[in-house]
Amino acid sequence: MVEYSVGCFQRPKVLFFDVNETLLDLNTMKKSIGAALGDHPELMSLWFTTMLQYSLVTTVANQYKDFGEIGVAALIMVGHKNGIAITDKQAKDAVTAILSLPAHPEVKEALLLLKREGFKLVAFTNSSNKAVEKQLKYAGIQDLFDDVLSIEDVGKFKPHVDTYDWAAKKMGLKSNECMLIAAHGWDVAGANWAGWQTAFVSRPGQQLFPLANLPEVNEKNILSVAQKLILI
Repeated sequence: MVEYSVGCFQRPKVLFFDVNETLLDLNTMKKSIGAALGDHPELMSLWFTTMLQYSLVTTVANQYKDFGEIGVAALIMVGHKNGIAITDKQAKDAVTAILSLPAHPEVKEALLLLKREGFKLVAFTNSSNKAVEKQLKYAGIQDLFDDVLSIEDVGKFKPHVDTYDWAAKKMGLKSNECMLIAAHGWDVAGANWAGWQTAFVSRPGQQLFPLANLPEVNEKNILSVAQKLILI
């Protein structure tokens, strides 16, 4: 297991940002997902975790499916589990809302700060290439990234170690020259085990995985992460 000293780390050559929930606010999806689930927005988190679960199921079985397709299937499953019948069309319409999410309030300021300080910024997501292009454009932050990487090109979802190895190689980096910034404990754990440095964004309800190493940075939002990174 790779070990790091928290608070003592090298300046990463590239900052890789997870997109969904880390940069973009998923709370706005509660309305569309909740409506599809019989006006139960509290089931939004169950839908999202089910989508993540089955993205990993397809990965370990070598059966890649688009993240949006998995989201539709997961929504139908959650509906069925809760006695709510959802048609394919209803599920697709509800999940399409993921393409029009706003950035969290502090994100643009944080990205601009990091760019001014000379950091190279890359969006690194489980969304498809087409989806992430729409997402970043809608959120108004597309032009702030030097590159955008989708796991669609490797056919495996994060946190499979191959996704991080692929992303590092794609950018011409060694693993320890990369830093993942993410609001998901599983993503931070996966990147750390792949030899990356990590920063955890503790969005409400998100937790670190206790069996993984602690991240180099642990802050409440992207701006706080950025303010710590520029001190390196």
